[in-house]
Amino acid sequence: MKKNLFRFVLPIFMIVMMSSFAWHKFYVSVTQIDFVPNKKRVEITSRIFIDDLEKALEKRFKKKFYLTSSREIENADALIQEYLKEKIKISINKKSQNIEYLAREVEGDVLIFYTKIAVSKKINTFEIFNSLLTDIYKEQQNIVHVNINSNKNSFLFTNSDTSQKIDY
Repeated sequence: MKKNLFRFVLPIFMIVMMSSFAWHKFYVSVTQIDFVPNKKRVEITSRIFIDDLEKALEKRFKKKFYLTSSREIENADALIQEYLKEKIKISINKKSQNIEYLAREVEGDVLIFYTKIAVSKKINTFEIFNSLLTDIYKEQQNIVHVNINSNKNSFLFTNSDTSQKIDY
């Protein structure tokens, strides 16, 4: 009797468990920030899911973007840069920095953005604001890894926690 019950219950349990994962999408971006002293700059690499970014851009600019397709709108890069500058801000030594957009590339269903900040002085304080995609997903999580002055830190930014400060 127990063996038959196990044969019946186990498949149902497995179906319920597997389907529960299919119903919830995970909203995340990952950003890597590295200070490169010999180049006198901070290099920033951000990875964002294409469909999530499209949704945010469409909400912000009220137009379809069709990112990475042949139908992508002509000024997509300029609008993406505007969105990124609004959503990621960095201050070094208590001074707001200009983040220079370099390029983007596609890796599967992720867009990778390369940006940089020119730095001529020693970094004593580093402040990060990251609210990527929190305007469309309350569950959004933005993971940021920072490597400055040989100190590594990782942070989790959420809808309610969008900034961090590091003292060196």
